[in-house]
Amino acid sequence: MVDVILINPLDKTHVSEMLELQAPPLNLMYLGASLEKASFSVKILDDNFKRWGCEQITKLVEKFNPFIVGVTATTATIKSSLEYIKSIKHILSDVLTVIGGPHTTFLPIDTLKSLKELDVVVIGEGEETITELAEKYEKKSEEGLEEVKGITYRNQSKIKTNEPRALIQDLDSLPFPARHLIPFKEYETSKNGQAHIITSRGCIYSCEYCSSSLIMGKRFRARSPENVVDEIEELYDKYKIREIGFIDDTFVLNRRRAHAIADKIKERSLDVTWSTSSRVNTIDKQLLSNLKSAGLRSIYYGIESGSQRVLDLMKKKITLKQSEDAVKIAKDLGIEVMASFMFGYPGEAPAEMDKTIDFSIKLDPDYAQYSILTPFPGTPIYQKLEKKGLIEKDWEKYTVLDPVIKYEKLGLSRKIVKRKLAEAYFKFYRRLSYYIKHPHMIKVVLNTLLKSLT
Repeated sequence: MVDVILINPLDKTHVSEMLELQAPPLNLMYLGASLEKASFSVKILDDNFKRWGCEQITKLVEKFNPFIVGVTATTATIKSSLEYIKSIKHILSDVLTVIGGPHTTFLPIDTLKSLKELDVVVIGEGEETITELAEKYEKKSEEGLEEVKGITYRNQSKIKTNEPRALIQDLDSLPFPARHLIPFKEYETSKNGQAHIITSRGCIYSCEYCSSSLIMGKRFRARSPENVVDEIEELYDKYKIREIGFIDDTFVLNRRRAHAIADKIKERSLDVTWSTSSRVNTIDKQLLSNLKSAGLRSIYYGIESGSQRVLDLMKKKITLKQSEDAVKIAKDLGIEVMASFMFGYPGEAPAEMDKTIDFSIKLDPDYAQYSILTPFPGTPIYQKLEKKGLIEKDWEKYTVLDPVIKYEKLGLSRKIVKRKLAEAYFKFYRRLSYYIKHPHMIKVVLNTLLKSLT
């Protein structure tokens, strides 16, 4: 018997299948570690990796007979996530079914109403909440759920929302993700082995299309440099990892801390390469130079638009000049640049989308990623469009590649937005000069094209 089973659902969306995403579920490994620290036995079932399917997952859960089953959900996977819960609850009627993630955090009541087999929605950060839920439910006391902060739950025929849970202030107090709960070596995300690390939570910015600061808070909460490098050292020694991906929203927001992390990597002679993401307005040459000396190989910039007017509509709080400077600094230092761009922001004209395409080619990053504005639940833009009845709520289309806004009512059309997305990829990746610099991308692009046709 296992006390708690955590499930990462199968992502059936086209974008996931195209990219063959195989990153281990870091969120569930954090939950698993916190539960184990509290002496609960835990098993993680990553169906997005194993591709067992709902029926097989249900059989596995029945075999382990847990008293709690937790499933994570994004907007695109919410339908799939609920299918697991429904199936499992029919086999194990006494199991406490729990769901969490960004989608359900903002739509907890709607989620509970959509499935009677679902018992609890965890709102926001889950480590402390799932542990307290396990402690209360182990005693089989429904009244105990009333004391658990940060949940919306079903109490007989009523749905109740408890007091919010305060954000975790001391991130160093959290145990490292329980990577031993998954077949870590099987993921093979890179020939040298790769792992993702989150070194901070919270974002001080308020971009209209992003919900990060609403989930993790508007204050930057950071792990200490010592704690971060301790985790890198564990990955280096125990798991033989040589490539690290820092997946913070704003890793370099605190430049002094970023410098300190780089210095400690060098002090401990950890021969790792790593990538990170950054806003373009937090970059300078001295910082990137030091990060590179500690192994920084690539950096991701959210540039989003080639129109200053559209950037201002997004409340992005960056300028085109800052984007140009940030890309140039990285390229001059020999750091690879991945830049992201977005089409279809409400109020954006087709000519401004063309500006974005032209700007992306002008910047000439090593890799460009394009998407369609997707108003995820909880984002400010979602709230505005939802009030005007301008959003379609077919959640499986929330892939960032499908238009879900009723553009026709905004004087635009979905057809134009999708065409601009296709044009962007075509124009950026058709250039001979690009393949002279990046010959390895010929195979990647050809494989992607073949998959899109099958």
